[in-house]
Amino acid sequence: MPGTPLRVLHVYRTYFPDSQGGIEEVIRQICLYTKSRDIDNRLLALSANPVPQVLRHNEVKVYRARRDIEVASCGMSLQARAMHERLAEWSDLIHYHFPWPFGDVLHLTSRVRRPSVLTYHSDIVRQRVLRLVYRPVMHRFLQTVDRIVGTSPNYFATSDVLRRFRDKVEIVPIGLNEHTYPEVSPDLRAEMRSKYGEGFFLFVGVLRYYKGLHILLDAIANAPFRVVIAGSGPTERELLDQARRLRLDNVSFTGYVSNEQKVALLSLCRSVVFPSYLRTEAFGVGLLEGAMFGKALISTEAGSGTSHVNIGGETGLVVDPGSPTALRQAMDHIHGCPELAEAMGGRARQRFDQLFTGDLMGERYAEIYRSLERKSLEAHRQRSNGARI
Repeated sequence: MPGTPLRVLHVYRTYFPDSQGGIEEVIRQICLYTKSRDIDNRLLALSANPVPQVLRHNEVKVYRARRDIEVASCGMSLQARAMHERLAEWSDLIHYHFPWPFGDVLHLTSRVRRPSVLTYHSDIVRQRVLRLVYRPVMHRFLQTVDRIVGTSPNYFATSDVLRRFRDKVEIVPIGLNEHTYPEVSPDLRAEMRSKYGEGFFLFVGVLRYYKGLHILLDAIANAPFRVVIAGSGPTERELLDQARRLRLDNVSFTGYVSNEQKVALLSLCRSVVFPSYLRTEAFGVGLLEGAMFGKALISTEAGSGTSHVNIGGETGLVVDPGSPTALRQAMDHIHGCPELAEAMGGRARQRFDQLFTGDLMGERYAEIYRSLERKSLEAHRQRSNGARI
């Protein structure tokens, strides 16, 4: 019936507060902006400590299975299969978030069949040997889902996997909304300014190998400006060691930051720098957050969606990936030209308003969900009519 809430189960390896990454933020925004369109969202995720097992966020009800083992960033759980079956029975449609190979297995072994959509967040780049073993499972999984969503035309054009399934791919850019981010109290803003100053370059995100932060540290030796690296993650210890070896006194590592602290840092910085140099970085939510806050952007041309967010010479600067020299030149240019940085930040915000709002993303996903629901109902009617003949 029109207006009946559609029940959507999201499936991904982790979610807030167990982690604080870009994909988690994308899921949050999808749930927020489909909720207002009569979509009832639930999420299955893994946790090292799933107590309580069910978390009620404003945007989604999260069911957490215990993570028993993790191999090459792929969490696995004995408990998850039964939980997936139970939640699939509740749902009208299942929304997978790729890559998470264990999610493929949950889908392929499930006894419960529902229409399915998959958001393709990135190719699998680093694990070459494991990728060869996994490829047949991945292709089977992608063949069986009903719709695949890519996050940018740039990534679709350069992904062999997405082009293989082009007939079922739609492009829906990631969207955010500043109204879903907290207001910053004057006291916190003053505290963050006291700690880190202002007019600095900011990176915000999970500290992972493909983020290129080791390149950023090489680039800023003896620089006349300050860099703040906000977030935590697997490479944090290595980066701290590198900063000590290089004797960098112009970089601050904040560790994990709350959303309010992150907003304070975004308001205080001059530019968001995003040195990711591999295609594993398919879009860059931290880069998009910089655009939302009207900041000049610095990113690399890695053949991914980052160059859909940041248009070189317009919203910021785009440099060759993996080059400390090119990155330093871009940062020197932005640092030395505050008027240019302000103008680029204004254009970044304009582009954000045109293409990347959470409301636009929510509208597109709601349309995809409803179209799959109609297709499923029509197929069911045809099977029922055939059975009566």
